[in-house]
Amino acid sequence: MALPSAGRNRATVQTDAVLHAPEAGVPVLLFEVDNCTESADLLAAKFDRYRRFFRQKTKDHQGRELSVWRTLFPPTFREGYPPVAVVFNPGIRTGEQALKNRMNRVLDLTRAFWSGSWERMGGPGGESDDGYRDYSDAIPLLFTTLPYLQDEGPLGPVWWRCGHREWQTLTDALANGDDIEAWHRRDEERRRRREAEREKPSAPEREKPNTAGSLGRTNPRTPSRSSRPRPRVHGADNPSTNRSAPTTPSPRLMAGTVPAAEPTSASSP
Repeated sequence: MALPSAGRNRATVQTDAVLHAPEAGVPVLLFEVDNCTESADLLAAKFDRYRRFFRQKTKDHQGRELSVWRTLFPPTFREGYPPVAVVFNPGIRTGEQALKNRMNRVLDLTRAFWSGSWERMGGPGGESDDGYRDYSDAIPLLFTTLPYLQDEGPLGPVWWRCGHREWQTLTDALANGDDIEAWHRRDEERRRRREAEREKPSAPEREKPNTAGSLGRTNPRTPSRSSRPRPRVHGADNPSTNRSAPTTPSPRLMAGTVPAAEPTSASSP
């Protein structure tokens, strides 16, 4: 399917298929089928054309500006452009290691198109800085393989979202786990913690003995065992409250059969 241009000298792109499944939480999903017959560089270069197409603007009948893709597809209800899934079909031509290398190569070459940009937000009250990833100019890029789809079907955990760290179901792979909405949730949790700290009652002062009118010498009291201060035991930090700026995840490929392969990047941590 050729996606139309919005005018002269504009980017055009050919997509292999378009899926509409709003009842499954997927309003639109574009497909690239890769038979591993062209170089990984040529495959990755297609996503530059995809993004140039998604950036194109036009005007509606009232003269209001809107994206060209919105005249063709429904809204995704997620930040960013319509997602694109690459289905790798290794056939009998491409071995396991060659497929791993190919997926990793495409992931690295397309990083600028799917990774978004990190926006730093200062933490209030002396807290460490936090932030979110802006996906407004990013293409959600998913990988899968034809053997995976044949074995488990499209509803199984057969989708690798570039930037995520594991194989996921389609709806989980399409979710932006570190976007502005996630930052708002963390910020609200911080606000609740601050309010809870302010509402804690202050520790009561120790009552001083009344020595007025006492006779003779008083014997000092030895604190009982139960009244002695106890060491406080701290648990492990909760990863869900880690406010450090996330780095772009770089998945790793696992050894084994092709369906169990996980893509990774050269810059994996």
